[in-house]
Amino acid sequence: MVILRAIYLAIALAIILVIGLTGTRSGFAASNEMALTVGSKRFTESYILAELIRQTAIRAGERGAVHRQGLGNTAIVLSALTTGSIDIYPEYTGTIAREILKLDSVPNLRELNKKLAPMGLMASVPLGFNNTYALAMPRALAEQRNIKMLSHLKAHPSLRLGLSQEFIGRADGWPGLKRVYGLSWNSPRGLDHGLAYEAVAQGEVDVIDIYSTDAKIDKYQLTVLADDANYFPRYDAVLLHKADVPSRFPKAWAAITALEDRISDDAMRQMNAAAELAKKPFDQVVAEFLASAKIQTIGVGIIPLLSAERSPDAASPSTTASPVANSGPVDFWQRLVGPDLARLTIEHLTLVFLSLAASIVIGIPLGVIAARHARIGASILAVTGVLQTIPALAMLAVLIPLTGQIGFLPAFIALAIYALLPIVRNTHSGLSQVPRGMKQAAQSLGMTPSLILQLVELPLARQTILAGIKTSAVISVGTATIAAFIGAGGYGERIVTGLALNDHATLLAGAIPVAILALAIEAGFNAVERATTPPALRRTNES
Repeated sequence: MVILRAIYLAIALAIILVIGLTGTRSGFAASNEMALTVGSKRFTESYILAELIRQTAIRAGERGAVHRQGLGNTAIVLSALTTGSIDIYPEYTGTIAREILKLDSVPNLRELNKKLAPMGLMASVPLGFNNTYALAMPRALAEQRNIKMLSHLKAHPSLRLGLSQEFIGRADGWPGLKRVYGLSWNSPRGLDHGLAYEAVAQGEVDVIDIYSTDAKIDKYQLTVLADDANYFPRYDAVLLHKADVPSRFPKAWAAITALEDRISDDAMRQMNAAAELAKKPFDQVVAEFLASAKIQTIGVGIIPLLSAERSPDAASPSTTASPVANSGPVDFWQRLVGPDLARLTIEHLTLVFLSLAASIVIGIPLGVIAARHARIGASILAVTGVLQTIPALAMLAVLIPLTGQIGFLPAFIALAIYALLPIVRNTHSGLSQVPRGMKQAAQSLGMTPSLILQLVELPLARQTILAGIKTSAVISVGTATIAAFIGAGGYGERIVTGLALNDHATLLAGAIPVAILALAIEAGFNAVERATTPPALRRTNES
């Protein structure tokens, strides 16, 4: 009876969830109509530029401008833009041409906008700097082997390449580079961009892909290899947005257009360094840039000049990190128990338990069907097994256009899918292990199949089913970190930011609460299992 009460409770939670999601979705759509929603990809420069747009809009009088941070790769953030979940995000002309429009060359902005028009999108406000792709390697190794250009790599097949996953898969990345330069590597090692510099510094790889405005090129003493075949196009920073943004947000747009040609390559490197090396928050980096650049909107006069309010030592973003102020156990503790801890915990728990409730509602009936019908059961187990193997980012990239939004709903669906397999498999296993004699005895008493399931099979399979639910719950705690890739919050926000900045303190401040929460949930399930086990059976199991 305990397992049945759990099922009824899960069904009630699912009904409440459906009602809540309906209201959330309509409310989210309404808020999108009122607030400028800015997106960013999962690397430092994108965070900074998106925050620059947000702060500029707010200072222009735009109410409730929102920054949806770290929305994964190009596919995810573009899906968020086309479905209306965000209004604008920073992008690069080379990426728009090669990756989004699949063009062989990079035309001017006017031609790009002709191609983007059928998608309801526009590229505007060239910011003034070119952040092209490049390959780099340690200076000492480059000098030792006399490697100065990309064409020289062909003669050194023993070098170990460590390239970002997006670069490996992009049309304007590794596939074309390998073809143009006749390179022999078949499977370069995939690395997160935020970790690549540390990997090359530790000698784990020899060559990495970089952005030309990266702050760590000089810090790690890297040589940027010349693109002697001119393979990489210009990646001029622009704003990619819905075509109706200028008309929907006229005041904000007037202020945003004042950013045109205001950021040089050097200024962008300084802002990246302030975030990555000096460990300054993105909003502080942007506020200091706006103040030092003295950007204002003629005719609107909304963006205030902050120079007079700032201290003399804050004239420009710092490019050197303070080993005392920005490292050590004190700094880590401050990040761990920071003001966002309560919010992230609530978001994480909500995602975990609501998706778990949905998995219970779906998974236990599927497990019952699988146990009753062998042929159908094999298919159910195979499908749930395959679903769990789908990469998280691929799953999210598919769910965003299907649901028409980013945030909670696609993350909830993904987590519910990933939690299915242990519940389905354990329900199937538990019911299959019920002795046939017990079921025959129940039949001889005149019990119907549904009563036998309710009063005999499920109670006997209870422990196995609860073990599956516990496994799914613990797995979901870790898997829920993917929600941060689509702006759904949770502890993954800290992990994603830590990866982007290669900031171990921030990363651990997200990872440690995840581990603690997983242990707490497992302990909670163990306590429930002990409390609901009959004393006689408990003594038998312990002996």
